[in-house]
Amino acid sequence: MWHSYFNGILVAIGLIMAIGAQNAFVLAQSLRREHHLSVAALCVLCDALLVTLGVFGLATLLTQSPLLLGLARWGGAAFLLVYGSQALLRALRPQALNQAEQSGPRSRRAVLLSALAVTLLNPHVYLDTVLLIGSLGAQQAAPGAYALGAASASLLWFFTLAIGAAWLAPWLARPATWRLLDLAVAAMMFSVAGQLILAN
Repeated sequence: MWHSYFNGILVAIGLIMAIGAQNAFVLAQSLRREHHLSVAALCVLCDALLVTLGVFGLATLLTQSPLLLGLARWGGAAFLLVYGSQALLRALRPQALNQAEQSGPRSRRAVLLSALAVTLLNPHVYLDTVLLIGSLGAQQAAPGAYALGAASASLLWFFTLAIGAAWLAPWLARPATWRLLDLAVAAMMFSVAGQLILAN
């Protein structure tokens, strides 16, 4: 059982730590200190659910359905292009920073809906979390322990990222830093969307 648990941690942490759309969103929210712990908790919950579904059968279903994979691919690419464009506009318009400060923080509901969209409309979540982590887990001696290990890795990573970035926020709260962050987020979103569009 413990062997499967630690396999789940090692496989999941290697994939989760790669900078992607979800991590970029958590980082941005944490630097803004805008419901960042709720966002981290939502990401952990989604990862745990998707890994469990993958381990216990969804991975097989997705590999057998080109239609589902196609819908995830094109829907995800469209969402990432829109989200990336919004980040790029914020970076290119200096007044956007002042407007953001004057308008105040977004509601928890709005932030969590955005986090849910970044998580569930990103096909890489299904390819990595469901297909790769899930299919490997289905081959373990104790699949349940493996899924728990993967969820533990997600919990450790997202809360470390959220708390660490929020702690650094006072040192990073400068207009130039926000522009660089938004440019990085936009580049990441466009990169992932481009990979999805150009994939065979």
